[in-house]
Amino acid sequence: MKTQLLTTLENAKNYTLSVAEAMPEKGYPFKPTPAVWTFGELLHHIGYGIGWWEENYIKQRPSDWNPPAATTRKAATIAYLNQAFDALKENMENTPLSDQVVAGFYATIDHVTHHRGQATVYLRNQGIVPPEYVY
Repeated sequence: MKTQLLTTLENAKNYTLSVAEAMPEKGYPFKPTPAVWTFGELLHHIGYGIGWWEENYIKQRPSDWNPPAATTRKAATIAYLNQAFDALKENMENTPLSDQVVAGFYATIDHVTHHRGQATVYLRNQGIVPPEYVY
């Protein structure tokens, strides 16, 4: 089971980073409508959300939603995503599995998937074909 979870996590990381890489630096401030985040803010939200969901639903340590200021540059955003995914991987490798941990893991991945789907729409709005999803 743990191998399956870690494979799912690696796939999510790789695809999320592919989406992040597909947008050129000049597209990170893009937002399709004034009411939503920029592409960069959206990806930063994914990274912050990974840690927040992990704290609350995997580690079972209540944590307030208090995100730091969003990264604004492509390289910084990608580094932030890498750090978030790597921390979750390390935690999953070192945490005994329980129903709560597995449920928290899938809730975290679901959150990533939801916002990554939005990010692919941002790419299409910029005339960029999103990377092919591999699973």
